[in-house]
Amino acid sequence: MAFERHSRSALCHSAISCTTGRRPEIALRARGCYEAASPALATVLRDDFVQTYERELPAVVQCFRDDFDACIAHLRFPLRHRRVVRTTNLLERLFLEERRRTKIIPHAFGERPVLKLMYAAIIRAAERWRGITVGEFEQRQLTAIRDELNRAHVVRTAPVVARATAPGVRKVRT
Repeated sequence: MAFERHSRSALCHSAISCTTGRRPEIALRARGCYEAASPALATVLRDDFVQTYERELPAVVQCFRDDFDACIAHLRFPLRHRRVVRTTNLLERLFLEERRRTKIIPHAFGERPVLKLMYAAIIRAAERWRGITVGEFEQRQLTAIRDELNRAHVVRTAPVVARATAPGVRKVRT
């Protein structure tokens, strides 16, 4: 799961860096941030975490800040969808399977077998999504998320310098 991978990397770093014996407390507070009810609550908990541990464990706090946005991305989705959205086990298994097969038979793994693996992974993902109910409220939430992501993409890909409009070109008669 992407969530678990990110939280584990943050918690692993805190276990390495934390020599005060407070690792269980730090792990519990970090997980509380990642499993908050909303992104706003997660941000409040993050600020409290940073304020509490910044002086004592600056490397842990820096690692926590670096992974934070990726770890709470699933919180923007409806509650029923969060568990499915935050997991990437299927995709990770697909990559591992592809690596395993290319090691065994390096030149026999062409485009067609890769497409078969990808298609099988998509079918398995669709099977998992079948049990999730998408009501009118969830549809509105997903539409709002899509609009927010589209706006963020437009801002992120906008030109840095605005084009200056050139005044009309006039021909000079001689």
